[in-house]
Amino acid sequence: MPRFSVVIPTHGTAHRLADALDSVLAQSCPDLEVIPVLDGPDAPAADVLAGRRGRDPRIRPVTSPPAAGLGAARNTGLDAARGDYVLLLDGDDTLTAGALAAVAARLAATGDPDVLVLGHERVPWWTPARPAPPGPRPPEPSAPDRPFHPAEVPHLTGVRLPAWSAACRRGFLTAHRLAFADGWYTDLSWTPAALLAADRVAVLRRTVVEHRVRRQGSRLNEPGPHHLDLLDRAEELLRRAAGLPAARRGPLFADLFALVLRTAADPRRLPAADRRAFFRRAARLYRRHRPAGFRPPGGSLGAQHRLLASGRHTAFRLLRAARRAAGRARASAVPPRPLRGLRTRLYYRRALRRPLDPHLAVYCAYWGRGYACNPAAIHAKARELAPHLRGVFLVEPEAVPTLPPGVEHAVIGTRAYWDLLARATYLVSNANFADAVVKRPGTVHLQTQHGTPLKRMGLDQAAHPVVAAATGSFTRLLARVSRWDFNLSSNPHSTETWERVFPGGHETLEYGYPRNDVYCTATARDVARIRRELGVPEGATAVLHAPTHRDHAEGFDAAGVDPVRLAEAAGGNAVVLLRAHYFHDRAGRERAAASPRVIDVTSHRSAEEVCLAADVLVTDYSSIMFDYANLDRPIVVHAPDLDVYRAVRGTTFDLLAAPPGPVSRTADELYRLLAEGAHATEESARLRAAFRHRFCPWDDGRAAERVVRRVLLGEPPEALPPVLPPAARTPAPSAAPPAPPAGGSAGRRAAPEAARAGADGAPAPVGPPRRGPVPDDAPPAPAPAAAPSARTAAPPPTAAPDRATAPVRS
Repeated sequence: MPRFSVVIPTHGTAHRLADALDSVLAQSCPDLEVIPVLDGPDAPAADVLAGRRGRDPRIRPVTSPPAAGLGAARNTGLDAARGDYVLLLDGDDTLTAGALAAVAARLAATGDPDVLVLGHERVPWWTPARPAPPGPRPPEPSAPDRPFHPAEVPHLTGVRLPAWSAACRRGFLTAHRLAFADGWYTDLSWTPAALLAADRVAVLRRTVVEHRVRRQGSRLNEPGPHHLDLLDRAEELLRRAAGLPAARRGPLFADLFALVLRTAADPRRLPAADRRAFFRRAARLYRRHRPAGFRPPGGSLGAQHRLLASGRHTAFRLLRAARRAAGRARASAVPPRPLRGLRTRLYYRRALRRPLDPHLAVYCAYWGRGYACNPAAIHAKARELAPHLRGVFLVEPEAVPTLPPGVEHAVIGTRAYWDLLARATYLVSNANFADAVVKRPGTVHLQTQHGTPLKRMGLDQAAHPVVAAATGSFTRLLARVSRWDFNLSSNPHSTETWERVFPGGHETLEYGYPRNDVYCTATARDVARIRRELGVPEGATAVLHAPTHRDHAEGFDAAGVDPVRLAEAAGGNAVVLLRAHYFHDRAGRERAAASPRVIDVTSHRSAEEVCLAADVLVTDYSSIMFDYANLDRPIVVHAPDLDVYRAVRGTTFDLLAAPPGPVSRTADELYRLLAEGAHATEESARLRAAFRHRFCPWDDGRAAERVVRRVLLGEPPEALPPVLPPAARTPAPSAAPPAPPAGGSAGRRAAPEAARAGADGAPAPVGPPRRGPVPDDAPPAPAPAAAPSARTAAPPPTAAPDRATAPVRS
């Protein structure tokens, strides 16, 4: 039987769970078990546990459905516990270094009390894990060093102590049948109840738990009738304490009603229809359980006590209104965020007074660079599924000539631009709207993102000074994140990264990227047309070279790759499509002018069309590899300066540990790999299949439809089209046959077949897939009962069907 059981509910904390688990498993006191409580076997946290559980038998996961709530999840973990003492953590909290050894020593020194109150610290959500504990944070300064009865320290009521701030003896919990209540305010059913029942309590004057305060705040600040649960918890505790002396009941009563009054006075918590009923019930509870001789505190809180005792809700409401007015007066002294010019600022402020247009949606891609990426794909699908909506694209002046016919637009910075931003109900962007944009009530902001994050993004950039200096204010970044209602994700890795680096109260939509729909809907005729438009000779092999921007380099840096030699290495009929990062479009034109075998596609408005035209991708750390993987065509990773890139920019996972194809570390090695056909071998196909399975689980050709129906039409998630598994998709065909593999013609035939299978050779189930990579020994998943498309299986690899579908949309 272990000394400690650590119970960790994991719901909604997958992006931080690894830190919590590692902080427990790395403790110097090994006599423990860890009980993560999952939402189910396919919960997001299951993949976080997968790698650790196999290496550490102390992990014993259990499941509790999220609909049952936090209290039920903790009770499930408690039922499974076998340790002498039970500790609770939230999934984004951590134990400090040496914490359990300190707890074990204190328990031994105090003779195993019923409850050991632990020191804890609330740290900002951006604080990284610290190797050493901070200074002492005593939970109750007046408590003696020896074990004591709770009556000796009546002010230690536990009302202000969360569930993770105490270690409780499991036999004591069983004897008193202590458990968490259902609903909200579950901590009030735990720590205060334990202190009321305990005979022997001790205090550890050391920080044991670091509680990471979430940026979006506590769930208890969310509005709704669930705040009536507070009165249920308060009544239960006051009944438990009914037989205790007034000297002990008084502090408990004061602490409980401090919470009650704070809730009653906060209009953000209680709906208007529930405020009077909450107040009246609280008043009855106050009068029924007020201890003899209880004296209210002074000041404003004392006035609220007296108004509650007398049931004077109108007077209480007026007092609350006066305090709110004073707060607004203080807030109005803060100057507004600047716009470009006084006239612009005044015009925008007047426009904000006009009513919202419920049928207006504005779109912007790459800060106005043109009609591109996810916003363009959503705009196109909205014209089909939601024709009642007026969609307007926001662009810079130089991008106007590149817009497709029929796309309504407004130039950034004009009056029309500010008027649209003030009155639009839907705002869709893959980057950022201006800092001065106001999030009006009733508006819906959709952040679509524009790639899978291999490099560090958002708040993760704070650890990389070169990038952080160029990023600007993180405060302004978080203000922009606060405007989001929805954030789009293309794969589980992106979900975990976005939730960590862009913390907020928005909803994550795991629907895939709408811009990638064309990889499943484009036809052979579409591919041929695009190649003609780009100037790719008929029958030529097109190698797309797409190096990313390097923060550590001045100007365009192709990592020593000569596009002419690249074309020569790929074969006598090969051409190179050079797509430099959009920061370096001039460099792309200069390189292409040097040889007819190099075609500059840097300024082509659609990266998706460029990918469709290519037969092979050569890239370094660009996120284009994640999108191109949908096509199931060869990818070569050229990573000559990965160590420098990691140090300067940072990466979110080890690319070389699971690449989408062969990897080169020098330019000569890259030329050799292409010349030898290493990108067309069975091993390359195996790597590509695993990469596609991990990073393309939801890009099935219907992502734009799911986004439009969920965000713009307001349909519930259960009404959306289910995800077609990767094995059942038919990517757009390549125009040129792949190069013969080093292993001969048999290898060439096997490669496409392997690529069409999942990482384990079996189709994935329809619906939200598991997060993260699937191990090679994973059992085959059941085939879907009915595919949501007429195409239920991939054709033979030699077939290049000319599918009758909608034209390519960029």
